[in-house]
Amino acid sequence: MQNRFHLLFFLLFILPLSLTAQDFNSLEYRTVGPERGGRVTTVTGTAHFPGTFYLGASGGGVWKTDDYGTSWNNISDGFFNTPSIGAIEVATNDPNIIYVGTGSDGLRSNVITGKGVYKSIDAGKNWEHIGLNKTGQIGAIEIDPTDNNTVWVAAIGNAFGANTERGIYKTTNGGKDWDKVLYISDKVGFSDLELLPGNPNIVYAAAWKAERKPWTIISGGKADEGGIYKSINGGKDWVKLEDGLPKDLIGKIDLAVSPVDSSILYAIIEAPGKEGGLYKSVNQGKSFTHISDNKGLVNRPFYYINVELDPTNPDIVYSNANPLLKSIDGGKLWERMSVPHGDNHDIWINPNDPNLLIQCNDGGANVSHNGGKTWSTQFNQPTAELYQVEVDDQYPYWLYAGMQDNSSTIAVPSFPPSGIQNPGTGWIINTGGCETGPGVPKPGNHNIIYANCKGRFSVFDKRTGTEKSYYVGASNIYGHNPKDLKYRFQRVAPIHVSPHNPDIVYHGSQHVHKTSNDGLNWETISPDLTAFEADKQVISGSPITRDITGEEYYSTLYSIRESKVKEGVIWTGSNDGVISVTQDGGKTWKNVTPKKIPKGGRVESVEPSQFNPAKAYIAVDRHLLGDAKPYLYKTDNYGKSWELLSTETNGIPTDYTTRVLREDPVREGLLYVGTEFGVFISFNDGKTWIKFQQNLPVTPITDIKIFRGDLILSTMGRGFWILDNITTLREQAINTLAYTPHVFKPDNIIRYRYPKVSSRVFPNYPRTSVIIDYFIPKGNKDGVQLEIFNDKNESVVTIVSDKKQLKSEVKVVEDMNLSHTFRYVDAKLEDKPGLNRFHWDLSSKGPWTKNEKRRYKNGPMVAPGSYMVKLTVGTKTFTQPFDIVMDPRVEEAGLTKNDIQTQIKMQNKIIDLLSEANQLQSKLEKEVIAAKGEKLDKLKAILKQLKNDEGAYPQQMLVSQISYVLYMISGADQLPGQEATDRYEELKKKFNAIKIEAGH
Repeated sequence: MQNRFHLLFFLLFILPLSLTAQDFNSLEYRTVGPERGGRVTTVTGTAHFPGTFYLGASGGGVWKTDDYGTSWNNISDGFFNTPSIGAIEVATNDPNIIYVGTGSDGLRSNVITGKGVYKSIDAGKNWEHIGLNKTGQIGAIEIDPTDNNTVWVAAIGNAFGANTERGIYKTTNGGKDWDKVLYISDKVGFSDLELLPGNPNIVYAAAWKAERKPWTIISGGKADEGGIYKSINGGKDWVKLEDGLPKDLIGKIDLAVSPVDSSILYAIIEAPGKEGGLYKSVNQGKSFTHISDNKGLVNRPFYYINVELDPTNPDIVYSNANPLLKSIDGGKLWERMSVPHGDNHDIWINPNDPNLLIQCNDGGANVSHNGGKTWSTQFNQPTAELYQVEVDDQYPYWLYAGMQDNSSTIAVPSFPPSGIQNPGTGWIINTGGCETGPGVPKPGNHNIIYANCKGRFSVFDKRTGTEKSYYVGASNIYGHNPKDLKYRFQRVAPIHVSPHNPDIVYHGSQHVHKTSNDGLNWETISPDLTAFEADKQVISGSPITRDITGEEYYSTLYSIRESKVKEGVIWTGSNDGVISVTQDGGKTWKNVTPKKIPKGGRVESVEPSQFNPAKAYIAVDRHLLGDAKPYLYKTDNYGKSWELLSTETNGIPTDYTTRVLREDPVREGLLYVGTEFGVFISFNDGKTWIKFQQNLPVTPITDIKIFRGDLILSTMGRGFWILDNITTLREQAINTLAYTPHVFKPDNIIRYRYPKVSSRVFPNYPRTSVIIDYFIPKGNKDGVQLEIFNDKNESVVTIVSDKKQLKSEVKVVEDMNLSHTFRYVDAKLEDKPGLNRFHWDLSSKGPWTKNEKRRYKNGPMVAPGSYMVKLTVGTKTFTQPFDIVMDPRVEEAGLTKNDIQTQIKMQNKIIDLLSEANQLQSKLEKEVIAAKGEKLDKLKAILKQLKNDEGAYPQQMLVSQISYVLYMISGADQLPGQEATDRYEELKKKFNAIKIEAGH
């Protein structure tokens, strides 16, 4: 009994501690784009450095350019706890001082919460969090131009619920302390504030009653719940400005004060009917005149509304909404400006040169040198907002998603599929549907994409670029009260292909619809599977502006999944909190919503178990109801009972809303969760969770796929990310690593040849490699060695971590001379304690060269087949088998493994000849140094046959000719041509003659 108790203690306490302590930093994610901008909500610049600008993305953090927008670099990663940016301000008197307010002011349903204010004193190299963590969304920041320690913040508040942290805040000591200097109520925040040029003690503030619900947007209230406030004594006292402004309902407001005439104040105001639009005061707000009721000024005001002035002319006014408008007569008449993308949010104009400006929209940020006639590209800022991820089954596989404001679903490759001149931008393709998606490739035929556009189902053919439309219900649902609709579709209405039959596709309204002929005919196979509460079925947008784009339709299906284990077991989740299941293909359904879960949450994902048909997992998101807690549940009895997997103490923070849960298809109980702020994993079926973020930026994880041993993510603000080769996580050894070295079984690798493309840092497309994970215990003082063996147990390559290990082997290698075994040092072969990862590039031994750093490198890619890796740490060795698999595209082209082996055999023959020629040249060059007279002349004559002369365009001599033939047969998988074979024999004959002549 005592021994059993000790064993139980060990299993419950020791193993979890070991697991929690494991460092996964060697397992890095890589981004594959797309390399194009997503939604940017705020931009700014500095007059001190005209080429320097900053952008704040809604889910991508803060980015900086110092070359007028030619390139952008993220400067908030590793510092910010949220990627949602509401305001950026650079100090007028010191361009190194920057303040950032988090939390976007565009209160969409997918808006990401803010987490306070950040400050940099070195132009964005480093950041410090300086408070206001619970203010929610921040609409504006202003820095006193005479004192950069005095800063003002306009806090809109929690987008999804009342909170007392709304208000106007001020610090006079650089953020060490904050005072709330203006507060109306827990439902009224502030969307904007402005300081009077020349007198920063005079402040204007725009109050806004705003709250987002899953079924509506509340923007505005009665006159006492909004409006414009003014202080003339630095925020000690405030008066409300009312003369000439709307008297009844008033909504979102944005302000602008003229830098050249401080008596002039503009305001764009959301108000009913013709009361909305542009207002102007010429007496610092004592009275206002309604200048324009142009509808473009207040188009979707909760999302837009931004007014800015030319810094040199108070009559030149810009309005950011949809579209971007410009007035040159003080706002009476407006002209539309052309920008790279619609849905405009902010603009900053250089005070010394009003033709130099930066503007932002839902496609990114763009710089203009000529007042907006032309703009810089948005295809250099990877801040795409993606709603989901699907993958196809081609080689390499491509990733698909709905991308916010792209007008189509998109696809990008996981690996370079071809040669191209502009990788990154050139490999993003449209795949049907629209921005919300999903785009789901058909298994077995990646050219067919099942796509969605806010409930409109279509079939896109990549070969023709055309799209067939088969809308369920064939009714335009825009603008309708949902209670009157026959079919209610969310803007991200789910599409799911049966894992048992690629011709069967499921599509969700409030019902599950099924087609077996690509949408030509639809069958409804379920009743209404939502809660459908009457008080939630309303026309969205109150009390002033309607807004019905599809995301506000409550009581629709949000996720559909069929069990891979048992055909006909289908799970659904609705956006109002209902989980349902059928075990007979839709003939009968059962509501299996967990009894203890708070009602109304969005069921972001349902995940049938990969191993047990009765088992399933759900991830529920309630942050739109003001509840940011993670909700993860598991059932193993078809939903009769559920277990909560996200307690307050088992690993996921209590404000990390959960968006997606997926189960590993190989190791049962290995779970991956995407939250609002990153990734977590569990090795014990959800009992405990471990942060699995590594180098991944903080951003919402919208979806997860596990495919071909890779963990694939979509994000709401940073595009797609891939963690290559997660097979290590599937081994039980990962949970018990302690005192003994270990090498994990590498995943089988497809033998891709990297196409010839321009070298680029982004997207991150690594060269083909076998990924080898290994563990080194603490206290190890020995170097690390990896050796690869082929199926004949012949050593192909040995890689060591330390030069000392190599020195003792040099003589052996040299004596082996033309053997195809070789050793080299690689600094990337880490010998540090913990989990390490090494990429072997599949290269066998290359030619001998005089340059020791290049000697034996860059040999042929090894043939497909079975291999083994051996890890040596000190005197201990550990082995694991793996396979290198033929590229299916090469096989499809008609090449066989025998053909590749024939090619490699020929390559090695040429490499041997090249090595001999290089060595002979090196020996003769040494002999020339000491030679004199006839011998010197003879050696020089022989060397002229071997090596090229110095200078431009020399005649190519024997060594170069041998290299030329090697190059000729090494660029692709191919059989060597007869010309190459004949030329090799000819060159070998010439070389042998030279050897005889040289006496070697």
